[in-house]
Amino acid sequence: MIVIVIRGIILYALIMASLRLMGKRQLGELQPSELVVTILISNIASLPLENLSAPMLAGVIPVLTLVCLDVFMSGFMLKFHRFRRFVSGNPIILISHGKVNQKQLRSLRYTIDELFEAMRESSIYDLNDVQYAIVENNGKINFYEKQQQGSTDNLNPPEIIIRDGVIDHKGLIECGLNTNWLEKTVKENKLKVNDIFLMTSDEKANYNIIKKDGIP
Repeated sequence: MIVIVIRGIILYALIMASLRLMGKRQLGELQPSELVVTILISNIASLPLENLSAPMLAGVIPVLTLVCLDVFMSGFMLKFHRFRRFVSGNPIILISHGKVNQKQLRSLRYTIDELFEAMRESSIYDLNDVQYAIVENNGKINFYEKQQQGSTDNLNPPEIIIRDGVIDHKGLIECGLNTNWLEKTVKENKLKVNDIFLMTSDEKANYNIIKKDGIP
C-alpha cells in the first residue's frame, strides 16, 4: 500500500510539472498533437500504479520523452507555419458575408442542429445575425455578428496577411487583395515583409501593422 501511495505522489508531481511545461490550455482548447500527448501521458502514467512489479522508470522515462517531444514540436511549429498547418490543420470558414458554406459544413460532418447549438452557446439565435463563422483547429466555432441588420457595410473580420515575416496568401484571397497591393503598402510604410511581425487587413484594405521587435 505504501508503495502505491509513494508511486502515486511521484507520478502526480511529474504529470503536474509536465502539464505546466506544455502550457495552460484547457482540455477543449488543445490542438490535435497536444491532445494525443495528453492521452498518452495519462495512459503511460497509470502503468506503474496498475503493475507494481513494473519499475517506476517504465512510467517516468516515456512521460518525460513525450513532454520533451511536445515542447520541441511546439517550438518547431512556432518557427515553421506550414509545418504547424500540416500537424494542426487550418481553421475553416463556415459562414462568410452571412452565407453558409454548405460544402464545408458537409466536409466537417456538421449538422444544422450542431451549428445552431454552437450559435446558442454564443447567445445568437438568428442565423441572419451572423456575418462570419469559423471552425478553429480545436473544433470550436467562433461567430462574428453583423454590426447592423440589413447594413451594406457589414464586413468579415480582418484576416492575417503577414505573420512573422511570411505572407499568408490565403488571407489575401479572403480579403480580395493581391500581392501588388501588399508590396505597395509595405513599401509605403518604409518596411520589408521580413520586418513585419503581424499584419492584418479587412476587405476595404483597412490594415494594421505590428513590426518585429528591434525594427525602428
